Amino acid sequence: QVQLVESGGGLVQAGDSLRLSCAASARTFSSYAMGWFRQAPGKEREFVAAISGGGGSTYYADSVKGRFTIARDNAKRTVYLQMNSLQPDDTAVYSCAARSGGYYSDAALYHYWGQGTQVTVSS
Repeated sequence: QVQLVESGGGLVQAGDSLRLSCAASARTFSSYAMGWFRQAPGKEREFVAAISGGGGSTYYADSVKGRFTIARDNAKRTVYLQMNSLQPDDTAVYSCAARSGGYYSDAALYHYWGQGTQVTVSS
């Protein structure tokens, strides 16, 4: 069982930056691919970014490419999502997820989920 706890959300203005963190309880954290997903009110959950267990490979949704960066620190068992140039459309609950093996953009393939952290971007 892997427990994930997100932090770092908040209320910001358009153009601002935020960094989300996701702390994991897994002792073999590096064996898990990690993903960030988000869900806005009235919308389906959507993929944001993913990173391989070793951190050498990353994948982004087109909507965030060039603005968001996913990274991980396996020694700290933490994955990060640096979000720059935030826009009101980025407003959502952001959740991190973990899966054994490779990363995917399909949320259904992730085994463990955090509770999420709210990000609100005002115009």
